[in-house]
Amino acid sequence: MSRSQELFEQAQSVIPGGVNSPVRAFRAVGGDPVFFKRGEGPYLWDEDDRQYVDYVASWGPMILGHAHPEVIEAVKQAIKNGLGFGAPTAIETEMAALVCELVPSIDKVRMVNSGTEATMSAIRLARGFTGRDKIVKFEGCYHGHADSLLVKAGSGALTLGVPTSPGVPATVAEHTITLAFNDLEQVRAAFAEAGEQIAAIIVEPVAGNMNCIPPLPGFLEGLREVCDQYESLLIFDEVMTGFRVALGGAQELYGVRPDLTTLGKILGGGMPVGAFGGRTDIMEHIAPTGPVYQAGTLSGNPIAMAAGLATLQLVKEPGFHRKPTAMTERLLGQLGHMAWEAGVSMTSNQVGPMFGLFFTEAES
Repeated sequence: MSRSQELFEQAQSVIPGGVNSPVRAFRAVGGDPVFFKRGEGPYLWDEDDRQYVDYVASWGPMILGHAHPEVIEAVKQAIKNGLGFGAPTAIETEMAALVCELVPSIDKVRMVNSGTEATMSAIRLARGFTGRDKIVKFEGCYHGHADSLLVKAGSGALTLGVPTSPGVPATVAEHTITLAFNDLEQVRAAFAEAGEQIAAIIVEPVAGNMNCIPPLPGFLEGLREVCDQYESLLIFDEVMTGFRVALGGAQELYGVRPDLTTLGKILGGGMPVGAFGGRTDIMEHIAPTGPVYQAGTLSGNPIAMAAGLATLQLVKEPGFHRKPTAMTERLLGQLGHMAWEAGVSMTSNQVGPMFGLFFTEAES
């Protein structure tokens, strides 16, 4: 028995399923999870001292690789002053100012502790700002595990949403309309029927959780037009795409400005950080300046801010994104050639350094 298998057995006795996030259990692909103990640059080492090339990057945050010396040093310096104070710190403002500088649509930003917190808070804010209850999301897009977002489509495009997890009340799911990604006509039909009740559309501008599906030409622009027509808000979930597909995220890449943006992953440089931000008139509805409540004991804590700030300062260096994009192109080219030589039908999608592989004869 390997050391990872031993640790997995021990973990299952005290942790549900032996993991603290379901994807780590490997159940979708078979086998047991690998327990890692160290990372450096593009490499990981497991508890059995086997070395791996890491293409997962902690599910996205480690765009600089593991244990980047400048990020580690920033965290060390921050720790010397204490782990948290439950009070404002200068580094929170510095981090917020940098996010507002880099993301085109963000005038003001609120720090939270995860992507789920960010999307959950953005939805609440959209509802509070518009005075409406319904939201539109898209089948296959993932926005965290908040109740109103764990919803799939009903039997018809405009039927009530159906919970995808026990514990999500039907009375919550019924406020979520789930439509097909990249189907602008379906969006227009939903708004024609219920537009005055819809607070917001939330969308992954590049559907990372569907294995990197880019928007069709005109789709994001169409969402912007529909939201403007019905005075609903457009929320871009850029937890995956933010600072990755371009410095300013997918909204910079595609030239479409949302009303609210949610961020995470790269934002924290490996620490638990999320954020949501947008237009000043919307963000002023958040407490303490407005009536929409949102709070967090550890939000904006100085250690996480130090890691995130150090990461963003490196990511914003001129030309940073050219290298990972070129490396991704090379990887996909080599994998495609190997698949062709092996007689395996495979195609791929790429947006910057994001990519997905599809084992199919279809080309799109």
